[in-house]
Amino acid sequence: MSSEPSPTVVPSGIDDPVQLARAELKAALAAIEIKANYPKRISEAVDRAVVKARSVADEKPAAALTGIVVGAIAVGTAIWGLARIISR
Repeated sequence: MSSEPSPTVVPSGIDDPVQLARAELKAALAAIEIKANYPKRISEAVDRAVVKARSVADEKPAAALTGIVVGAIAVGTAIWGLARIISR
């Protein structure tokens, strides 16, 4: 972890009300940006999933292969079902 403070935390010890309001606004905007940045959040989630999948594949190759087969069947079934619904 970084020793740098989070951009969403208001530093303590600010006595000036104007500077405190600016710091609170800056923290609130940073929190909104973090929450609303879906492409970055999705990218980070995919990166975490890839790391997890690789570790499972290294530790339990049979389980990884089973997961790939089940995932492929699920995706194929979903596409088949969607195609069937569209063709009606």
